[in-house]
Amino acid sequence: MKRLVTTFAFLCFSASPLAAETFRADVWADNWFKMRINGVQVAEDSVPITTERSFNAESFAFEAERPFVIGLVAKDFKQDDTGLEYIGTRRQQMGDGGVIVQIRDRAGKTVAASNADWQCRVIHTAPLDKSCARERNPVAGIGPCGFTITPEPAGWDQAGFDASSWPQAVEYSERAVRPKDGYDRIRWDANARLIWGPDLEQSNTILCRLTVQ
Repeated sequence: MKRLVTTFAFLCFSASPLAAETFRADVWADNWFKMRINGVQVAEDSVPITTERSFNAESFAFEAERPFVIGLVAKDFKQDDTGLEYIGTRRQQMGDGGVIVQIRDRAGKTVAASNADWQCRVIHTAPLDKSCARERNPVAGIGPCGFTITPEPAGWDQAGFDASSWPQAVEYSERAVRPKDGYDRIRWDANARLIWGPDLEQSNTILCRLTVQ
């Protein structure tokens, strides 16, 4: 599915709209994302994560005052908590994720680009043992198909949250992620990198944040 979607979100985070700036964001995700600014949602992937091979790019605008916190929720599709897809077919496998982001101001200057400067926490990991993908009848939580889930921490996408214990995002090459369908239609900033958790296959849901000054 090849598509590039453009949307606009208006946000004012204080009583003084003259202090707000307009920013434009580009995001490509495998498979799905949601972006919040200071805890307020400004965009969500327009293609449902359940759509097979739901790779696409989204472009949208929002208004905010600096400094602001970018909160990005990114998910790779999983059929259930085994972390697998195409369960019970010859295509049974672990999926793999990847996301890239850039945000520019009205003048076109890049103010944020996804790379190892971001902090990302994995909140769904599965399977805990990759041999789960070879199970004839994989069951979540049984044998090699264990999983871990943690809830989103309260206020993680807002200023004042202590993310000092969060690990840095892991950068991946285009060869590792194999981005497609919309990725090549965007001119990415030289500092923008494909990022994810510590494992492209086992890290299924990640929370990433960055403060823009």
